[in-house]
Amino acid sequence: TLEKARLELNENPDTLHQDIQEVRDMVITRPDIGFLRTDDAFILRFLRARKFHHFEAFRLLAQYFEYRQQNLDMFKSFKATDPGIKQALKDGFPGGLANLDHYGRKILVLFAANWDQSRYTLVDILRAILLSLEAMIEDPELQVNGFVLIIDWSNFTFKQASKLTPSMLRLAIEGLQIFLHGNNLNSLHQLIHPEILPSEFGGMLPPYDMGTWARTLLDHEYDDDSEYNVDSYSMPVKEVEKELSPKSMK
Repeated sequence: TLEKARLELNENPDTLHQDIQEVRDMVITRPDIGFLRTDDAFILRFLRARKFHHFEAFRLLAQYFEYRQQNLDMFKSFKATDPGIKQALKDGFPGGLANLDHYGRKILVLFAANWDQSRYTLVDILRAILLSLEAMIEDPELQVNGFVLIIDWSNFTFKQASKLTPSMLRLAIEGLQIFLHGNNLNSLHQLIHPEILPSEFGGMLPPYDMGTWARTLLDHEYDDDSEYNVDSYSMPVKEVEKELSPKSMK
């Protein structure tokens, strides 16, 4: 991983402190943003994400906090035990495969048809995904190697699709590099080897357990089936869409 960081991300242990400090020094140029964290380990994430280009790393850091600042309601009760987030996680929104791929990347999966609209909203799913990424990015190896998200749209109903507004889809498309594989999984297997994929994706492993990642985040609270209160997180999707912008999502 250290060699990969050096070759692919331009990471140099000898200049690491200087690289971090140069990004930190740019914080004063954006007094409109509350930078809640500027410690070395946190800034290093953004340098790795932008291959140690200082200004690009700072711009990503600023966008991260600007997004949180503009969408405060998204991050209220931002924890795995929040009722809406918990239900989304237990239904595999998102889930994670046990094994890393041959590039050392973490594989996240979503089975879109599992969305139970009576128990949690699209906003809850988005919050669960963001929370999961926050947890995973703590791992320095994943900061270097990255993530892949596989979405299975089979059996997705028209009723469920009606909740995917154009603005939300636009944000997803602009924020992700997307490959469409259709029903032919050969192109998927060229990107991710079948040895680490469950049978649902034509892989060689047993069927996917969507609770694997949820149990990791929730630990002993995974089996706490207290009644879900639909009013516990009631921010309307339309209000979130008004606040989100493609620029901030990137």
